[in-house]
Amino acid sequence: MNLDKSVTKKECLVNALKQYESLAVAFSGGVDSTFLLAVAHDVLKKKVIALTADSPVHPPQERAHAVELAKSFGVEHIVIKSREMDNIDFVANRKNRCYVCKKLLFEDILNLAMERGIRLVAHGANVDDLRDFRPGFKAAEEMGIVSPMVDAGLTKEDIRRLSKEMNLPTWDKPSMACLATRIPYGTPISLDALEMVDKAENFITCLGFMTCRVRHHGKVARIELSHRDFNKIMNEEIRDNVILALRKIGFSHIAVDMEGYIQGSMNRSENCDLLRG
Repeated sequence: MNLDKSVTKKECLVNALKQYESLAVAFSGGVDSTFLLAVAHDVLKKKVIALTADSPVHPPQERAHAVELAKSFGVEHIVIKSREMDNIDFVANRKNRCYVCKKLLFEDILNLAMERGIRLVAHGANVDDLRDFRPGFKAAEEMGIVSPMVDAGLTKEDIRRLSKEMNLPTWDKPSMACLATRIPYGTPISLDALEMVDKAENFITCLGFMTCRVRHHGKVARIELSHRDFNKIMNEEIRDNVILALRKIGFSHIAVDMEGYIQGSMNRSENCDLLRG
């Protein structure tokens, strides 16, 4: 990607943000929403606020990181207690799970924004998100949530490049998705399963694996890693440590997926043109 093109896209984003009187940003602390919040704050100053979900489907360390980032930007930050685990349709884990979750979250964000006199809410979707199965994006559109980075034509590569240029600490942060995406559709989502996934991924990440997903198939943990890490995890000492740790967490069988990490791998039935992370 040519840097000049990325800069031009950023200028489009800035020009769009200048048209807003104020803005509430749905802020996860990931690569995309951090870039959006940083640019929005540069443009709108005190007229932008950030809102983050406190939810069991998101690792606690991610929420804590979002709090630290918002504080470093000097942005007013509100943490919202999420409601998806109280919703039967979400817990049933049907293919519209993400739609249900986002609908609930955006309702709460919109209500809080309106209480502050803020009419617009934005989320950090980028152009690449349009290529995967994203029911949450549909919910955002229906709720009137704006996606200024999509409108500006920004891709994930653009956002990482520009984030690095802006010295944002998230520029090379691995992509994250909610923990519910580790559980196959049709398998009910439980707090125990979410906690097992979180603990397993945390353990493996702490061993130095930058990209890791632990797919929860009952008592089977299916580990997805970058291809470059295959040899590392098969090191006898590391392999034994992973097996021991994941068994303590509650998995009986531990497998490494030979295809490696594939973004949206649980969406195979919905999208054959999978994005590779």
